[in-house]
Amino acid sequence: MVKPAKLLERLLQGQRSLSFRDLERLLRSLGLELDRTTGSHRQYVHPKVPRSFPVQPDGKDAKRYQIRELLELVEAYGLYIEE
Repeated sequence: MVKPAKLLERLLQGQRSLSFRDLERLLRSLGLELDRTTGSHRQYVHPKVPRSFPVQPDGKDAKRYQIRELLELVEAYGLYIEE
């Protein structure tokens, strides 16, 4: 199992594919918490981010736009891996 810090590093270096399970591990490592689930949509929240972050799987993988939006949140709000 790849550590969340390594996953984030790979994404920042340009990798754009990630399993949905790894995406959720990365979200929790960045301090986001699951707020609620509606169907397949899961809403994550973070005290620094003014809106929820919705995710849903695309089969076993995370959707590419969700990875892009996650990287934008990391940059915009200074999120980091909490170890």
